Amino acid sequence: MMATTESIQKAYIDYVLTEGQQPKSVYLFAKKNKMAEEEFYRFFGSFDAVEQSVWADLSRKTLSEIRAQEVWAQYSSREKALSFFYSFFELLKSNRSFAVYSIKKHRSLGTPKVLEPTKEIFGNFADTVLNEGIESQELSDRKFFSKRYKDALWVQFGFVLNFWINDDSAGFEKTDEAIEKGVNVTFDLFQRSPIDNLFEYGKFLAKNGGLKEKMGF
Repeated sequence: MMATTESIQKAYIDYVLTEGQQPKSVYLFAKKNKMAEEEFYRFFGSFDAVEQSVWADLSRKTLSEIRAQEVWAQYSSREKALSFFYSFFELLKSNRSFAVYSIKKHRSLGTPKVLEPTKEIFGNFADTVLNEGIESQELSDRKFFSKRYKDALWVQFGFVLNFWINDDSAGFEKTDEAIEKGVNVTFDLFQRSPIDNLFEYGKFLAKNGGLKEKMGF
């Protein structure tokens, strides 16, 4: 049987979940799965690359599914972000054992290497959704800070992922609650608030610095 991206991913996931570790070498992995070593390298450069592709494919599948919804075009930026989070973690349920293994193996400060391609996919999605929100004035266009909105959403993604890995509630109901509260709080910060009014007032005073002298204060 000819090797494919999917067949290698499936064989790799089965191996690490059975053995609790990566194969000792590509040669042994290929031999076990009745493929030539060169066939593996036609699709992947390393075992870590296989793991990266599993996570990235889950992200792409999530985007494909949510964008196919009839109501997608009517969603606000907030609703689109919530839809991604809910759908991604719903898909992840069928890969929970692998996800737990992969994240615990690659734990690090910042973004784990295994999630780097996923971060890029997520970042492109977030950029589009957030820019739509700024254009529609759903979100506040803050100088300097607006460019960091997608970073805040990615941090929220990492928080929910770690929460989900440790969630032992039935049907992962607590994770759904974490998504609802976390994404909504994050978007609340993106929207115009009294702080924005304070900044505007501060800029007004700076531009009209001589006003108090004219008024005699």
